[in-house]
Order: sequence, then C-alpha cells, then structure tokens
Amino acid sequence: MYPPLSRARSGDLTHEIQLLESPAVTYTRRSSKALILCLAATAVLTAADLSSKHWALDRLSQPSSVASDPVCQPNEYGRIQPQRAQRAPVVLIDGWLEFRYAENCGAAFGFMRDMPTLVRKGVFYVAAAGAVVLLLWMFVTGRGGILFAVSVPLIISGAVGNFVDRVRFGYVVDFVRFHLHDRWAYPTFNVADAWITIGVALILIEGFVDARREKRAKAEAAS
Repeated sequence: MYPPLSRARSGDLTHEIQLLESPAVTYTRRSSKALILCLAATAVLTAADLSSKHWALDRLSQPSSVASDPVCQPNEYGRIQPQRAQRAPVVLIDGWLEFRYAENCGAAFGFMRDMPTLVRKGVFYVAAAGAVVLLLWMFVTGRGGILFAVSVPLIISGAVGNFVDRVRFGYVVDFVRFHLHDRWAYPTFNVADAWITIGVALILIEGFVDARREKRAKAEAAS
C-alpha cells in the first residue's frame, strides 16, 4: 500500500501525484512471524481441502468398470468417461444444495476441460507454481494490506490442493453442487475453489478501497 500523502501546498498537486506514482515508494517487509502464520494457515487450509476430497471419494463415489484410459481423454463419442462412479448424493437442502461426486478435468468450475491434455497440464502446473511464487514474494516484501495478507494463504492453499489432485489422479475432485430443482445448476466445485474465490474477492475489495482512498487524497490535495 502507498504511504499517506502529505498536505500539498497551493499549485502542488502535480508534485503529489508524481510522489504517489514514484518507483521510489518503498514497502516494509513483513516479519518472520507473519510469514510463519501465513504458511501455517496455508497448511491448515490445504489439509481441510484434501480431507474434504478424501471424504468425497470415499462417501460419494465408488470404483468404475468403464473408466476412460488414459484419464480425461474423450472416447469416440467425444465423452470423457469418469474414473469413478457416483454414489447417491448427500442432500443438504432439498432442491438447492447437495454433495455430489464429480471429476473436473479442467480448471476451477470446469474451465479448459476440453483442451488437449498436454496443454492443460502445462497451463495448470505453470500457473500454480507461478501463483505460489508471486504471492509469497508479494507477501514477504510487504505488498498489499490486511485483506491481501489474508488472501495469500487462501489462494495458495486452493492452488496447491487442486494441484495435488491433478498429480495424483489426473483430474480434480469436485462435490459441492448448487442447483434449482435440477432445472439449473452452478458448476460443481470443491473447497479449494472456494478458497481461491474468497481470496480473489478480498484482493478486489482491497483494490477498490485503495483506489477510493487515493482518489480522496488527490481531491484533498487539490483543494
């Protein structure tokens, strides 16, 4: 985050804007304690995601005799045959919310599931590694405020949880399903997807708040 602007003298608005945008603006590195808390939170959130997926595999699915080979490859009819068969779903709110087993060969909410396997793996692995490294670097070097700091373990744990699934199975286990009496259904997702979505939302909220704060500071400097 940028440091607070000093009160500008008359006619000094240009100087203040240049100061705000200057590359000389420095950041305070976060402490070792903050990094340890971030990594600990990441470990807990990742464990929660992987545990929920393990439960979904055990409770909501069973071995299938018609699994596709290789994994996530369409058959002659263009259909990707799941590796495991569905069991009866666990209904939480009848006609609205249930836990139902699904296999996702794409990214979050099924994105890119129809792309070639090598392309998918390349994009997923590079994106996951890049996101983890970039977010940790930004966290350590003091970028962002409290909402960004909270978002980092959420996003990293979500990326790691789904990455582990892709390495182990070749697909991601999804099981949370919102629907309207089966007439409309939101793409089935998992806990990792929820962590990532919450983390990105926090970053967007912080960016919006910071933009309003900077706009207000510039208006005060101009008055």
